[in-house]
Amino acid sequence: MPPAPLNHCPAAAHQAYQEQHERDHQDDVDDRPNGARGKPEQPEYQQYRRDCEEHRYLRAVILHTPCRVPGVGRQPPCNALDDPHQMPTAVLDYEIKGRRPLPVVARRYTQALVVLRWAGRPVGQLVLPLQDGHADQEFVERRLAEAAAWDFWAAWLHDSLGWDEAEPASAPPSATVAVCTRERPEDLARCLGALAALPDDGQEVLVVDNRPETRRTEQVVHGYPGVHYVCQPEGGLNAARNHALRSAGREVVAFTDDDAVVDAGWLRALLRNFSDPRVLCVTGLTMPSELETEAQEIFERYSPFGRGFRRRTFSASEMNPLAVGQVGAGANMALRRSTLQQVGEFDEALDGGTPTRSGGDHEMFSRILAAGFQITYDPAALSWHRHRRSMEELRETLRGYGTGVYAMWTRALLSNRELGGFRLALSWIRHGQLPELVRSLRPSSRRVPLSLLLAEWRGCLGGPAAYLAARRARARRRA
Repeated sequence: MPPAPLNHCPAAAHQAYQEQHERDHQDDVDDRPNGARGKPEQPEYQQYRRDCEEHRYLRAVILHTPCRVPGVGRQPPCNALDDPHQMPTAVLDYEIKGRRPLPVVARRYTQALVVLRWAGRPVGQLVLPLQDGHADQEFVERRLAEAAAWDFWAAWLHDSLGWDEAEPASAPPSATVAVCTRERPEDLARCLGALAALPDDGQEVLVVDNRPETRRTEQVVHGYPGVHYVCQPEGGLNAARNHALRSAGREVVAFTDDDAVVDAGWLRALLRNFSDPRVLCVTGLTMPSELETEAQEIFERYSPFGRGFRRRTFSASEMNPLAVGQVGAGANMALRRSTLQQVGEFDEALDGGTPTRSGGDHEMFSRILAAGFQITYDPAALSWHRHRRSMEELRETLRGYGTGVYAMWTRALLSNRELGGFRLALSWIRHGQLPELVRSLRPSSRRVPLSLLLAEWRGCLGGPAAYLAARRARARRRA
């Protein structure tokens, strides 16, 4: 049975969620013009509310904001970081089943982002206030009871019945873990330390050094016995990914970023989903490893990597292959090696190290779905990512996201005569970017700074030209 604070029926948990949903909706109401507050919702404001929901939906399908996506079932409360200026935030990992008190953290932390687990499986997240590094345990248990959504009850039921929804095969596929990196030896050392702590299931670890300028990456790799080092002289993240797929000696290649630290159960959680031959790719849950700066707080609130705490399988019959933001991210994904033959290699004119800056992972997801295969998202495959720490780095990141999305749509237009990108772009502008720009001009702790939104806009406007420039540069290199 679940612990005492959560010992109520799923209906009570659903009621708690409904109350949270109403509180979230009130935030939208508070953004309406002053004359409309406190009055019954009129038809024009019903349309406003629908626009708010559409804004969240578009960011979810185009980029990767997981909150309240209409039409895909109920989602747990987002519990986003409401005030990015309330810094820093401790990131804690909490096992509900053990009912242990939250750990004490340094006094400088005023709040904590708590990742909740049941029997090791991530089931939700909470933001809790801290006083001198402590959280009041009675308050913690009350918040746990309020936050117990269906994802918790599903995990509890699966644990009680000993049932695995992924229906893993008796013999999971063999795996190569690939880390594509460039001149970040400190991050790489942390990443490899976590990979060395994974259970030994016969996996190999491959580090692809992308157009190195020094030998620092190679020196770090030599400090980890059994880790293979390969040099990819041609720049670009997608070029490094293709090199990893071609060089791997196992059936599945699991990719993690050099600035990420994987959970102990990460690889097994990814591999258990490949029992279905239709599944060509599996993605996992990525949470922040730290929230020490304003930039990191804003990123986690505005454009987080997390896609929720419910396992899902995607196909082209259920979603637009050009809007794959819900599927996952390249920082935490695994692909069958046969992807090269069945779908093709990553487009080396996309993603980091090229003028397009990003979009390579989503473009691959798009082609996988368009080819009739499936992608599974499994939050049990947990990884912890270090977000960019400075505002300048965040501006460049958001600009890169905008560039990558429009570059991906440009590729779809040029390669497949696919016009759907125009409709998605117009919808994103109308229901997403323009309302967000208006909100950024209002005094509110929840607004995103205007400079960040303008950086994303600049990236979007430059996306088509960036893709054409990247294609020309790649053609010249191969001529």
